[in-house]
Amino acid sequence: MDLTLLIDFGSTYTKVTAISEQKGCFVATAKAPSTVNSDVMIGLSNAINNLKDILGEENLSFRRRVACSSAAGGLRMIAIGLVPTLTVEAARKAALNAGAKLIGSYAFKLTEEDLKELCMQKPDIILLAGGTDGGDEEVILHNAKVLASLELNVPIVVAGNRACKERIRQIFITAGKDVRITENVLPEINRLNIQPARECIREVFIERIVHAKGIDKAKEFVEGILMPTPEAVLRATELLAEGAGEETGMGEILVVDVGGATTDVYTVCSGNPTRGDVILKGLPEPYSKRTVEGDLGVRFNCLHIMETVGVSLLSEMSGMKVDVIESTLSLWARKTYMVPKSELEINLDQALARCAVDIAVKRHSGTLEKYYTPMGEVFVQYGKDLTSIKAVVGTGGPLVNAQNPTYILSGALFDEHDPSYLKPKNPKLYIDKNYIFYAIGLLAEINPELAIHILKQDLKQVSCEKMVDRSLMCRR
Repeated sequence: MDLTLLIDFGSTYTKVTAISEQKGCFVATAKAPSTVNSDVMIGLSNAINNLKDILGEENLSFRRRVACSSAAGGLRMIAIGLVPTLTVEAARKAALNAGAKLIGSYAFKLTEEDLKELCMQKPDIILLAGGTDGGDEEVILHNAKVLASLELNVPIVVAGNRACKERIRQIFITAGKDVRITENVLPEINRLNIQPARECIREVFIERIVHAKGIDKAKEFVEGILMPTPEAVLRATELLAEGAGEETGMGEILVVDVGGATTDVYTVCSGNPTRGDVILKGLPEPYSKRTVEGDLGVRFNCLHIMETVGVSLLSEMSGMKVDVIESTLSLWARKTYMVPKSELEINLDQALARCAVDIAVKRHSGTLEKYYTPMGEVFVQYGKDLTSIKAVVGTGGPLVNAQNPTYILSGALFDEHDPSYLKPKNPKLYIDKNYIFYAIGLLAEINPELAIHILKQDLKQVSCEKMVDRSLMCRR
């Protein structure tokens, strides 16, 4: 068969998907534990051997071999801006949409304490913003000078006031820093411009971070690391929503990707208020939005999930005793490759994933707050209103491979007991049954019409009737 091989070097597993462009169909997918800390080719070779076993073919040839990566949790990024609610928030949105894992953000002039903390976090990349075009110059110039004085040797993407970008470039070049200048993420008040910064961060990923994570050991086999895995999933989400060529899209959607290291949420929608008595405040949200929750991975961060929701709730959801949950999760956190075997372990794994989905979608969605004024009640919306979204799609190994994925995915739905979070109310639920969302994002760079055709065939609609007691929604 004349196949295209699509690869994801993940934190927990290396996954491979084969598709036939000639026949226009999905062929097979396989995975193997990742070996990023030693030699990535070992995990990749094991995954391809598993693919051969599935297909019963010893000699497979691939006309294309392309890859994405989220190894070691993806890009560790720090965002720096002027005002927390404006340029810092704009920088955060650009970082998250680019596939980065935001580990810190700073506003105003960086202090000595800020710089010490920044260095201790060991970022892979820094996004420096500040000031609208023609606005404040003092803060971003100060921050550029103090960053240039650090021994930290990471790429710095500058996406701030264009009036001083050449002076900033010279500051970093003189200090021998790797600086990339792009367009301002907030050129005017209340106008976001995150796409140029997003593309710049992606370029840095391809050039530098791939090498830092050791993925370049596969360069002789793989034609190219096209993008971070979250960027690939966002591209697939956009494609599914909007369509391509003769293939129609599904309209406004939400996708939640549950992983061992992070839980990511993607929406393609306006998110405007759906009620006439609501006032919208804050920066405008990007139509295509991604958030990453680095503390909600169901293996690397399973102990944090337990601390967040409480071990008693996990016990109630899984039927497992509290002391057994604590010992089991301590083991899973150390040995992230472990797969649950007993019925109670399976229940616990699904409870973790359900909680991760619930909390991640709460953080991604907008909120509705009630205020009392002399004129009566006033409702204020911050962020995106997702209540009218008609399709929610679940992907990621812990969800796709679960015995009851509907139970996990239902964590994304609106909770009558906690109505301040504007989560989807009555959507259709779908599962990425073959776990190929990342692959579709890669294929979209080559053949978008074929990519959405294959993805729509892959999606499996599931019934809400299979959901278990919704009263056990997690409380943050």
